[in-house]
Amino acid sequence: MEFPSTGSREAKPQVSAGAALEFAISPYYLSLAGPEADDPIRRQCIPTVHEYSVLPYEDMDPLSDLKYSPVERMVHRYRDRVLILVTDECAVYCRHCFRRHFSSRRQGCLTKAQLEECIQYLQKHLEVHEVILSGGDPLTLEDQKLLEIIEKIRSRINRPLVFRLASRMPVVLPQRITGELISLLKGIPSLFVITQFNHPFEITGESRRAVEKLVGSGIPVMNQAVLLAGVNDSVEVLSGLFQGLLEMRVKPYYLFQGDLAAGTSHFRVPLPAGMELYRELRKRISGLALPVYAVDLPRGGGKVPLVESYLDIEETIDGMGMYRFIGPDGLSYRYPLEQG
Repeated sequence: MEFPSTGSREAKPQVSAGAALEFAISPYYLSLAGPEADDPIRRQCIPTVHEYSVLPYEDMDPLSDLKYSPVERMVHRYRDRVLILVTDECAVYCRHCFRRHFSSRRQGCLTKAQLEECIQYLQKHLEVHEVILSGGDPLTLEDQKLLEIIEKIRSRINRPLVFRLASRMPVVLPQRITGELISLLKGIPSLFVITQFNHPFEITGESRRAVEKLVGSGIPVMNQAVLLAGVNDSVEVLSGLFQGLLEMRVKPYYLFQGDLAAGTSHFRVPLPAGMELYRELRKRISGLALPVYAVDLPRGGGKVPLVESYLDIEETIDGMGMYRFIGPDGLSYRYPLEQG
């Protein structure tokens, strides 16, 4: 699953328990938060003292981005795709963020020299077919700056590329999705927008209109949610979220187990509890509404689905080989072991 990049950076950013916590929030997103400490929106955006509690196995760079960075601002962990960190700015600094090692550096936008390094790397690595623009949030950039980055990559790479634009703007600042931005984005072939709705309270009239502008112009939108304790760790909340997304024509893509990011243990749902939630979700909602429950393995191991195998055992009944499956209802079902 890993793609070992040459010239990788091995240095690990250090955690300082007394360091100031990065904080930013849009007035719109703040308006969604209730005054209670356990409000699901408030928990995602307002710092708490819990972030100073750093466990021994937590890391400021839990996915080893630096290790898989062959050039500055690029991560090449998987063979066929790269991620480019186009900016370290966000409209809201999510309290569960796993990329704090980057978003806290205050280095701003990708420079021309850094972009040139990325382009030269892509020219040499023909196995790369997808470019993910992330950060920070790419939509904190001005329209023309974002277009300039994409068009420079497209004009210099002599093969089709799929672009993914990873942004929380439809959630935290939906007013950013303007007609001018849509005109820019819909002119880019093979572009997908990947957003992050984590709770049904984030699906508002404003966010619906923002998403409708995107999907109405032909831009596919998919959602990567994070399983967060005290935010969405219930079957009712998650089923409401995923069905609400589907109604907006947004495909629930991933539900991520919390990463081992420094100071985020209060957000992580234990794996057995997460698996039980997912089992219940499978009973309640359709496959179209159900995302893949996955974990990004520590030390850059990559994404793996957290699926429960329904194939229980192989057995023989009346001389015939049979597979025994455990259905979502907990009952046993048999399927013949056919010879190819």
